[in-house]
Amino acid sequence: MYSSIFLIHKYSVLLFLLIYLTKTVLLVINKNELLQKITKAIKVPEMIISFTFLATGIYLAINNPLLGMFFWIKLVCVFVAIPLAVIGFKKGNKVLALLSFVLIVASYGLAEVQKAGLKRSYKKDPATVSSDNTILLGLAVYQKQCMVCHGENGDAGLAGAANLKTSLLSKDEKTKIVTYGKGSMPKFNHLSPQEIAAVVAYSETLNP
Repeated sequence: MYSSIFLIHKYSVLLFLLIYLTKTVLLVINKNELLQKITKAIKVPEMIISFTFLATGIYLAINNPLLGMFFWIKLVCVFVAIPLAVIGFKKGNKVLALLSFVLIVASYGLAEVQKAGLKRSYKKDPATVSSDNTILLGLAVYQKQCMVCHGENGDAGLAGAANLKTSLLSKDEKTKIVTYGKGSMPKFNHLSPQEIAAVVAYSETLNP
């Protein structure tokens, strides 16, 4: 569910950016007649895309445990940009329209920065490789890398995480998913084969 909503949000954001880029360019180069025609023609699709963009963003925010400062800055940018765009295009104010577009692009950029930061946060912790016991090593890796979304017992289901307590996947399938990622789950190929095998083995204990 989370993965599907994430994809819908991603594409609605890109369509939203494309619409506002087109309208802003037309306003800046004084193609007002063409701008009015396009605005009228895409009025309903634009409303649907805008609603989808905001609704899916709210859903992702509610179901994501990894929100940080960038998310709130992004949210402010979006909620400031929308009324500025409405006023800018209605009054033909190029400055407001451009400012609105810059804020929208900035919000998209902040989302990418946040995503990159989350990927960096999955760096290997030396403390997790200090044990020769497979299950203890798996627990340490799980607590460092997985628990934020899967939860302590494997059934938290945050950010689209699968329920490990009811998983029917084989060890090979789990190993592939941990290594290469799937859906909203990032790849963990920075972990050693020993760590991946250990965390997969530990996940099996959550599904007796």
